[in-house]
Amino acid sequence: MKFETWEYWYEKILEDFGFSKEEDERTASILNEILSKTGSISFESLLDNIRHGNTAIHDFHVDRSDIKNFIVFGAGPSLKRNIEYIKSKCDIKNPKDYFLIAADGATSALLEEEIIPDIIVTDIDGKIEDLLLANDLGSLFVLHAHGNNFNQIVKYTRKFHKVLGTSQSKPFSNLYNFGGFTDGDRAVFLAVALGAEKIVLAGMDFGNIVTKYSRPNLETETAEADEVKKKKLKYAKELVNWIKDNEKVTIVDLSQF
Repeated sequence: MKFETWEYWYEKILEDFGFSKEEDERTASILNEILSKTGSISFESLLDNIRHGNTAIHDFHVDRSDIKNFIVFGAGPSLKRNIEYIKSKCDIKNPKDYFLIAADGATSALLEEEIIPDIIVTDIDGKIEDLLLANDLGSLFVLHAHGNNFNQIVKYTRKFHKVLGTSQSKPFSNLYNFGGFTDGDRAVFLAVALGAEKIVLAGMDFGNIVTKYSRPNLETETAEADEVKKKKLKYAKELVNWIKDNEKVTIVDLSQF
């Protein structure tokens, strides 16, 4: 998605949620400043790393440049069921047919199954120790800046490596904007940018229930989402539907099975 197209959605989201563009830009500025000092990876480098088996995740180092299939893992209530289904169909601990992208807290569920995603799309509100562990094991990071995670960006960005930065607002310098709002739908937009022809959605329910993977402080496995979260998930579903209608990609949603 070009920024000119995303800007329509962005202005709508700012107005609907009462978010501040200035705060988005402030956080983007500090993320860019940190990455300028610590080093960031480019989109081309991200693509090269996943396509040539250089993520340190896999035992093989083969050319995966022909792979056009992605699995995007969200943190919805169908996640574990969907992971079990995928495991029954292919070896996702050593995937040769799919690239794996985890949306933030979904990383924890994958680690429980000893699965390491190629890429993690995050605004750092998942379980931080799991995000750090996956990064150490080889997951590349697409780290997102928005107005509500300034403190997390300042606190944790330097702890990660192989990081590509993204912004909710207009991209600049080290930062990209592929489109998308929540971690889940931004992961789908990233897959499109990486050349996906087929995207399988796992744990992307877009419903009214949140899990301990998306809310690490939950005392129960699941809970009803608050009104803000429900509205965010509504936008996420609309944005994924926009991809279905406007991009040349097949999307299969396992949460519906």
